[in-house]
Amino acid sequence: MTDIASVSLAQPLETIADELGRSFAEYGFAVVRDHGIPQELIDEAEAVSKAFFALPDSVKRAYKIEGGGGARGYTPFGTEKAKDAAVFDLKEFWHVGRDLPAGHPLAEFMAPNIWPAEVEGFRETMSALFSAFETAGGRVLEAIALHLGRPRDFFAASVEDGNSVMRLLHYPPLGPDAPEGAIRAAAHGDINTITLLLGAEEAGLELLTKQGEWLPIPATKGALVINVGDMLERQTNGRLRSTTHRVVNPRGEAARRSRYSMPFFLHFRPDFLIEPLPECVSADDAAPPPEPISAHDFLMQRLREINLA
Repeated sequence: MTDIASVSLAQPLETIADELGRSFAEYGFAVVRDHGIPQELIDEAEAVSKAFFALPDSVKRAYKIEGGGGARGYTPFGTEKAKDAAVFDLKEFWHVGRDLPAGHPLAEFMAPNIWPAEVEGFRETMSALFSAFETAGGRVLEAIALHLGRPRDFFAASVEDGNSVMRLLHYPPLGPDAPEGAIRAAAHGDINTITLLLGAEEAGLELLTKQGEWLPIPATKGALVINVGDMLERQTNGRLRSTTHRVVNPRGEAARRSRYSMPFFLHFRPDFLIEPLPECVSADDAAPPPEPISAHDFLMQRLREINLA
């Protein structure tokens, strides 16, 4: 049994902020219920996602943007590798990002979305889900701000028009021709500020504890699994942990069926300077705090490491 926090976002944030903070400091993860994303929207998004991934490979590959680093559209099976991994992950995915109006000062950092014409309702459903994820993520960030002793709207300006990405993930049934040692998602840390994950109720998601043990992350249907990304870890000088995690291959009957999930990678604005908060820096720290870096430069540095840029 783990003591990863499981909290309701329907509670006053002041009553759950420190429980979330404790869990993020120890595990880098927490589970959130009553997050406000309607179940009907989740169900519709799952159906639309499955419809896209069921399309012929040639149709899906037409939506791969060469040179785009996977930031928008389709990324085929066998493309992404975790940092330092020897083989690719057993997954394919689609990315939806922020739509910015023409002439927006941050437009140079965010490519326009593309939408599959073959799937009815794809654009409308995924745009609605992106917005709902952003609202839920903003509420989690308010709780984190309170835990850090900051005003609840502390993060609002830094994530406004942030380079957030919603990923629709498909892990196909495991085949006999998978490379030796390949798993659905090799051990990795997330680059962004926080990640909100729908679809974690099926077994397989595990985190690496401070003690070096792999721990399954329990989640009930409809709940969000939240984890800290590298950007927030950097800003809090390691006080909140970006924890290594993975998705292991199932056994038995589960290995013969697909797995689907929808993570939302909430990002700072590209021009936001990530620098350690003064209250998270101490003269007793084992290492000096990291140097300030813009969110965009940090993102590009990490994308190169995982074969996406």
